[in-house]
Amino acid sequence: MGKGRIMGIDFGMKHIGVALSDELWITASGFETVNWNGEDDSWALNRIADICKEKGVVRIVLGKPSRTDGTKSHTEECAEVFASKLTDLTGLEPVLKDERYTTVLASRFMHETGRKAKNQRKVIDQVAAEIILGDYLETLR
Repeated sequence: MGKGRIMGIDFGMKHIGVALSDELWITASGFETVNWNGEDDSWALNRIADICKEKGVVRIVLGKPSRTDGTKSHTEECAEVFASKLTDLTGLEPVLKDERYTTVLASRFMHETGRKAKNQRKVIDQVAAEIILGDYLETLR
């Protein structure tokens, strides 16, 4: 196991949370929130590709924003296109993982730890990415 980091991504149409594992694939930590306009994703894709290169990422886990009724949402379709473009840029094919309720869980966690709502917005997507990545790391054990 190990030999590089795994990146977790909480995909959103305005904010993309990024988390990274340690090199032993034990822990997940929030790293950055990448902001974009929901249309031209080239800056966001290039930033994530740069992080992959800088941090030695060997695998990407991208949260798939599925609907609770199982039908495909517009955001889920955008996430799949984003994943494909990320593969083209990095050579890494993202593992798509159900991310339903991760933002709700992240918000609840931050509230319980005393983080003020105003400060939550800056890191909530990173915490959601941590949850996605942490769940994935658990499946590897």
